[in-house]
Amino acid sequence: MSAPVVRAAHAASIVRAAHAAPIVDAVALSPAHGFSKPTQPRIRLIAGLGVEGDAHCGVTVKHRSRVARDPTQPNLRQLHLIHAELFEELAASGFRVAPGALGENVTTRGLDLLGLPRGARLRLGPDAVVEVIGLRNPCHQLDGFQQGLMAATLDRDAEGRLVRKAGVMAVVLAAGEVAPGDAIVVELPPGPHLRLEPV
Repeated sequence: MSAPVVRAAHAASIVRAAHAAPIVDAVALSPAHGFSKPTQPRIRLIAGLGVEGDAHCGVTVKHRSRVARDPTQPNLRQLHLIHAELFEELAASGFRVAPGALGENVTTRGLDLLGLPRGARLRLGPDAVVEVIGLRNPCHQLDGFQQGLMAATLDRDAEGRLVRKAGVMAVVLAAGEVAPGDAIVVELPPGPHLRLEPV
């Protein structure tokens, strides 16, 4: 079964969003495995590994449940990105979520992260480049952070498909420092564009 294709009109809206000057809103890392990550003045991305000093940095998978299943899997979750607009949406429902609280390394603003196709590349700041691989699959740990948060990060689209809103996962292609206020430049892959799936 082939992967779902992103509609051309939707892909065009991502490009328009990119022209609206999307930026890095916050950056975070944690050397220890845990749910949240403290925000930082800047982080350094390392090609093929992830965020320098972060518990999820490495060539092979670092998420504990995945390590338990197969520690030799490639690390397709080197960088976790969430859009700041999600926090505003959650706040309207009574949740209090700040950058880094959901474990993301990069909080973006002004970019439709969830609408990006698989293989989209993001230039973060002057040097770092990452490739978007897939969606973060919300898990029960969200409810451990705030009751009801997992359900709040799930939705249904007009066709009834499940929408996972807890951000995207990426791999690092080019190293560089990333800091709040840095510009984000989007490079879409050649079409047809494939929808992001959980990774």
